[in-house]
Amino acid sequence: MPGSLQSIERAAAVLRLLARHPEDLALHEIAGALELAKGTAHGIVNTLRVVGLVDQDPQSGRYRLGVGLNELASHHLDVNELRSRAVNWADTLAGRSAESVRLGTLSGPQVLVVHHVFRPDDQPQTMDTGTLLPAHASALGLALLAYAPEAAAAYAELPAFTPRTIIDRQVLSARLRMVRAQGWAAERAERLAEHASIAAPIRDPGGLVVGAIGISGHAERLFGSGDVPSAELVELVVTAGRSISRDLSSDRR
Repeated sequence: MPGSLQSIERAAAVLRLLARHPEDLALHEIAGALELAKGTAHGIVNTLRVVGLVDQDPQSGRYRLGVGLNELASHHLDVNELRSRAVNWADTLAGRSAESVRLGTLSGPQVLVVHHVFRPDDQPQTMDTGTLLPAHASALGLALLAYAPEAAAAYAELPAFTPRTIIDRQVLSARLRMVRAQGWAAERAERLAEHASIAAPIRDPGGLVVGAIGISGHAERLFGSGDVPSAELVELVVTAGRSISRDLSSDRR
């Protein structure tokens, strides 16, 4: 697996340094704080200036965070917007799968459930909107962690909920690679015994994964007697994720 790019790490360090200092910084101050050669610091800061992430005062020559960062922040998809765009598809998925549907986003090493549609039957159910799920032990979480694996590092350890919970980081990394390759995630009895879930990512107009949608229910309904989820249910979930992603993209055109 390739390592991190030093130039990007250094650029991120420059941005963090400028963010911590309300006053503008001179080039030699940036270089000194980050223990960089002045020429190296200049190359990094100048590149960040060209792309709009750093501004330079024309009089003093000192540097500050650029307006380009505000533009990036303004394009962040609001959770309420994500929920509003997904409501109809979540209802449709619940009707077609006959299972409960949850929409989630990452909150550190956990998944925040931002929308929940009850399973369409008369059995008692509890509303899960606002609850947190362990990302490494839920299909929603696996679908999100696959595109943000650094979030798993927020766990001091991977807590076990059942004998099937993944608690080994190397095993989790391999699982996330598989999720990225196939485009969906599933788990059986990894958070709750006799329970299972299937989820797919939701992408913003730029292609970034900003949420996940999934179904959950009794393991035998979702998996049958084996460890492979129902292909029909997987297709329903993946279609819902793609449909929401497509709607988000069309709304931003």
